[in-house]
Amino acid sequence: MPRPFRPLLRGATYTRLLHLWVPMLVVSVWLFVDMSTPWVPALLLVPLGLLPGVRRGEGVQARLLLTPGEQEPDIAVTPSATWRDRLRTVVWLEARMLLGAPAVFGTVWLPILSFELVAAAFGHRVTDVPLLDRLPPHWSYAVLAPLPLLALYGLVVGLGELVTVLARRLLGPSPAERLAALEERTEQLLERTRIARELHDSIGHALTVAVVQAGAARAAGDPEFTDRALAAIEDTGRAALEDLERVLGVLREAERPLSARPTLAEADRLLESARAAGAKVDAELSGPLESLPGPVSREGYRMLQESLTNVLRHAGAVPVRVRVAVTDDGLHLEVRNPLPGDADGPGRDAYDGSGLRGIRERAALLGGRARTGPDTGDWQVHVELPAS
Repeated sequence: MPRPFRPLLRGATYTRLLHLWVPMLVVSVWLFVDMSTPWVPALLLVPLGLLPGVRRGEGVQARLLLTPGEQEPDIAVTPSATWRDRLRTVVWLEARMLLGAPAVFGTVWLPILSFELVAAAFGHRVTDVPLLDRLPPHWSYAVLAPLPLLALYGLVVGLGELVTVLARRLLGPSPAERLAALEERTEQLLERTRIARELHDSIGHALTVAVVQAGAARAAGDPEFTDRALAAIEDTGRAALEDLERVLGVLREAERPLSARPTLAEADRLLESARAAGAKVDAELSGPLESLPGPVSREGYRMLQESLTNVLRHAGAVPVRVRVAVTDDGLHLEVRNPLPGDADGPGRDAYDGSGLRGIRERAALLGGRARTGPDTGDWQVHVELPAS
């Protein structure tokens, strides 16, 4: 079909026409009551549009009939929150009725006019169309018969596009609603990023411990050591499954808070896991860890977990020094381990991956700071977080 006529194949063309017909049904009923006051329905739309819920109903109709198939049409489906929204709704109702009149008139009379022209071309006198009823029948009317249908096509498509544009302008989100939607979208993105980090930290740590333990057990060839390694893998995997279940619970229930996430009060579990993987952990925990605010304690746990995972992944079973201190200034966390081989070699760059970038980003979001990198022959992760 030629491009100008492709709208004939789109369902939206006909649902938009239906949308324009609906308000005229009310006008038709009123005209049966009193034909001398056709302006009364338009007057009644003013108090109707001031009702907050009307905007929601009009938005739902507009989405279904004017923009069918669009994933996120720019049309609000919320009640009016301000007087500006109510006035926009009133203007929309009046415009919808104003555009509905030519839509109904055109879809009724233009096809009749085309039919009468064809009839006149075959010798029948026109009786239902003013002006034409005075002209004698003639074959040349057949040439004019398609014109009303073309006019009908242009009227239906043009009014449909116009009413859709008006709906986006008058029923579209207000600036406050756009800001709220943007904030909600931002929160969703932040939540997805945080969940991705949760999975990276927890599952990454568990897999690293399992790989290190399995490799050590195979190399040792000692049944007793193998039993200890399997027990460590089992404990670490069970803890990772618990973390995974918590994260999946958040995905399943969007409004459910991420409760029971591990905190620094459970740091011993991480340290034992690292020791079971072969690392020689020298840990010192001081200060009231349980008094830390929830976000600081939870993020501190993940930072410690990622630091130990980094050591096991890139350095293996090496001595690790862990210092966690809670002071009046906040939380101080430090993890140090010897760099493998040359401190300036490729092993240095292997540490600085997405996990350590996540540590720095976590610290910045909490108003703290994190330093990661080589320091006097060691690799260090040093984190300072405020307590409030």
